[in-house]
Formats: sequence, C-alpha cells, structure tokens
Amino acid sequence: MAAVTVSIEQRYDRLPDGSVWAPQFGYTFWTRYVEVFDRVRVVARIREVAAVPPGWQRGDGPGVSFFAIPYYLGPWEYLKHAWEVRQAIRQALDPDDAVIMRLDSQLAACMFPLLKRGNRPYGVEVVVDPYDVFAPGSKHPFRPFFRWKFSTQLKRQCARACAAAFVTERALQRRYPPSPTAFSTSYSSVELPTAGFADGPRLDFGRAHTVTLMTVGAMEDVRKAQDIVIAAVATCVRRGLDIQLLLAGDGGYRSFFTNLAHDLGVLPRTTFLGHVSLHDLRAYLDQADVFVLPSRGEGLPRAMIEAMARGLPAIGSRVGGFPELLPSEDLVSPGDVDALVCKLQEVLSSPDRMVRMSARNFKKAHEYAEDVLHARRVEFYTYLKERTDAWLRTR
Repeated sequence: MAAVTVSIEQRYDRLPDGSVWAPQFGYTFWTRYVEVFDRVRVVARIREVAAVPPGWQRGDGPGVSFFAIPYYLGPWEYLKHAWEVRQAIRQALDPDDAVIMRLDSQLAACMFPLLKRGNRPYGVEVVVDPYDVFAPGSKHPFRPFFRWKFSTQLKRQCARACAAAFVTERALQRRYPPSPTAFSTSYSSVELPTAGFADGPRLDFGRAHTVTLMTVGAMEDVRKAQDIVIAAVATCVRRGLDIQLLLAGDGGYRSFFTNLAHDLGVLPRTTFLGHVSLHDLRAYLDQADVFVLPSRGEGLPRAMIEAMARGLPAIGSRVGGFPELLPSEDLVSPGDVDALVCKLQEVLSSPDRMVRMSARNFKKAHEYAEDVLHARRVEFYTYLKERTDAWLRTR
C-alpha cells in the first residue's frame, strides 16, 4: 500500500473524541494527496483541548490520519521540548512511506538529518520564505541570526530533495534552487473552485460611500503586517478619507493590533472578524472595496488570490510571490506605512483605475483555478511515489 508522510508547521487541536481541528488545512486539503497515495499521515504539533473555535476545519478523515508532535509555541518552548520533538519525529517516519516536507518548517529541520542519513528520497513543497519572514521589521530579537539560519537550512533541504514544488513560478526557485537532477514544478496551495469566483470583475467604484478595506491573515506575529495596515488607515483618516477596516484572522497578536487601533484612534472604524468560514470570508470580500496585504514575508499569498477571484482591487508588498500576482504599480515596500498611505490615496482617488485593477486581478486569479493546477500536483506526487518505490526495492 502506497502511503505518504507529510510534515507541516500548522498547529492542530485534538478533541476528546480524537478528531483533529485547525483554522485551515482541513480534510479537504489533505485529500489532494490521496489522489495518488492510498493514505496520508500528517506530522504536526497537536494540542489536547476540550473545544475548538467556531469555523475551524476538521483535518482527519478516511485516508487521512495525524501523528502528534509535542506541542510548542516559539523557539523557547521548542528548546524545552527539543529532545521529545526529535524522538517523536523519528517515530513518525514509517520506513515504507514516501515523505514530503512542507517548508520552511522546524519539524522538517528535525526530519532532514534522518532522511539525509538514510539517503532517503523525499519531496519538498516550499510555501514560505524565511529570508522575507525575518527581514528588518519582523521585531524578533534574533532576527538576523534566524534569517541566516533558516534560509541556509532551506537551501540545503531543497538541494537534496529528489522532487521540489514551489508556490511561486520564479521567486522562491531563484533563492532556493533545487538539484539539477530533481523533478521541479510550481503550484499554489490554492485551488480555487468555481464557487470561489465572483460572477465577473467589478465595473463601478464611482459611488460616494465609506470605503471598506479588508486584510486577511493569521495574527500569531506581525508577518501579515496588520500593524502597517492599521497605521496607514489612521493616517488616511486624518487626511480626510472615510475608511473602515475589516481584519479576518486570529492569534496571539490580536490584542496587540486591537490596542494599536485604539491608540491610533481608529478602533471604531476597525472590525476584528476573528476566524471566519470560507463561505463567510467570500461574503466579507464581496462587501469590501479594496484588499490590502502588505506582508513582511510570503510565499504565494492564498488570501490575495482569493480576494482577486472576487474581483477586488488589491495592494500587496514587494516580497515573495506578490510580483507574480500584481503589477509593480500595485505594490509597496514591506513595513513602509507612508508608501501604503500614498498607494491607498492613489487608488481610492481613481475609480477608473480600480475598475482596471478589478478586471486584471479577476483574470489573473483564473490561473489558480483547481483544474489548472491539478495536473502539476498529481505529476509531482506520482514522481515522488515512483522514486520512493524504486528506493524501497533497492534498500
């Protein structure tokens, strides 16, 4: 029976009945692996809880199981549990499974020496760039060291993989090149179904009303730059723009962002939506006028693509895969509040430009329709399966 073990940084919660839940990467996500493999085992940090927040997705199901790694949050907790984590990962590696590491990931860093020691073939799906995550402005006390360490680590993991899939078409490949002999492809984690698309681009932004900006992202840190968006909205309001802000997502930094909005005087104009279901997210996107995501670090931003599919004008940052989604005129430097303010003023003062942005984004989003990316993903999994089968025969 062909099986695959996949490591992922996403943290999960487990209920007393054994079901596993998270705000994203639920069961539907994992079924894409069982198109080629008979079953998938997900290696992830799992916490035992009594209840999960509304809107979370169940991860386990037929053909999809989870292997629990001791739960930790941040580098200090990892150091406390490092020996336990490494021992758990050693147990998680079934000798007959194909292996895929979703990168960048501390769990993958623990798994890599075991794979390397056994000269075992493995695949990587590169979804995050640590060089951008720990760029200036990330506010981590060990930012320079972590930027060097995790970028170097990712280069080594990609260089030894027999198969590499990147969420970008070019950006991540240039920084973390795969081996010349490896199978290499690109596909996003986003597979937009027909329901993910609006009926068409937006044709009218000329009516006078309060402008609604929206941003989406986890609030575990400042990587998604919600602080930059809030500060930019405060400046725009002081300059006379009538703006309200919707923030979807949750995490440990939510109180930080709430306090920031209060201190800058825009809390009455700011709505924290928390975790929302995919259905509700699309409804909120349809209410918005502009999507803003000036991230400090990204692979290829799923939230941006989903917003583009709803026909939203969008502003991103010049990191990761953003330049593959948006033209330069719709990008700003990460961490630059003034640049975002100027860009918002430019866009909001030109309804014709917003119509053009909507049409361009709606068209671009169709490149991420599920039928377009499906073939690349299946080809990647099939190649890894065949390489693993060959290795098992000669082991």
